[in-house]
Amino acid sequence: MSGDNLKSHTVGWIGTGKMGYPMAELLIAAGADVKVYNRTAAKAEPLGVEVVAKPADLADRDIVFTIVTDDAAIREMITGPDGMLSGSSLPKIISDSSTISIETSQDIRAACEAKGVQFLATPISGNGHAVAAGKATLGVSGPREAYDIARPYIAALGRAETYIGEGDSSRLAKLAHNVMLGVVAQCMAEITVLCEKGGIERHAFLNYFNNSAMSSIFTNYKAPALVNLDYTATHTSKMLRKDLDLALAEARNLEVPMPVTNLTRELVQALIGSGHGEDDFAALIKMQAKAAGYDIKPENVDVSDGLKDAAE
Repeated sequence: MSGDNLKSHTVGWIGTGKMGYPMAELLIAAGADVKVYNRTAAKAEPLGVEVVAKPADLADRDIVFTIVTDDAAIREMITGPDGMLSGSSLPKIISDSSTISIETSQDIRAACEAKGVQFLATPISGNGHAVAAGKATLGVSGPREAYDIARPYIAALGRAETYIGEGDSSRLAKLAHNVMLGVVAQCMAEITVLCEKGGIERHAFLNYFNNSAMSSIFTNYKAPALVNLDYTATHTSKMLRKDLDLALAEARNLEVPMPVTNLTRELVQALIGSGHGEDDFAALIKMQAKAAGYDIKPENVDVSDGLKDAAE
């Protein structure tokens, strides 16, 4: 996208963690005028743009994007004592990509509306590597007028964006998405261990699988972790547990039975209890192998994650 299309509005960015940093990089590279806040300023400084001292310092920006760890953090950034709604200057639009509860999102939306600020819920699909490769996708809900204004900036963050509807409907869509993340990861662990214990090398099975109709961007970029047992976190087991808990809470509210999700949540809990809470949830394969009485080892094979090829 031409930078000329991103000069109409000034932009603020809050959160430069595993997801936020590459997202902000994409927006800056696309030509947007961006200022940044992060609790640890040093983590934001390599972006090469102005880093402000507190969230309220971004209140004079037209559009502010946020992506932080949890409900408490997003409340602090927006409605806290030094939050964006704390002063006389206010942004026109706040677009939040954090994975938070629908209740918290509704509270923040109400606080924004009371101050005349339009609030977009803009959850993102993909891990930091997918974001950096330009392969992430975003779902958006909130005022259509705000979406139309922010859309060129949102489009710079991934390969596709979808307007899902009013209110916080995109939050529910993201929770459903992350349910699939956990369920598919557990299923991949099960079938991979099944094949390996039956004599098939992991990289051979996953190469076969990822060239089949069942493959996806997700199964491709998880393949190297499963083959080489690399549990460097892109999304920790504790984060996945939070996602599943939020989804199951909504399922209870809506009286929707989700037995497979419930079981997956308990398997993730067991993974955390075994010491893998801060590891990537790909470590589910280790738990599955242990349950199968199989001593799984890294294969040390160079396996494509599919992202580089897709980005070229």
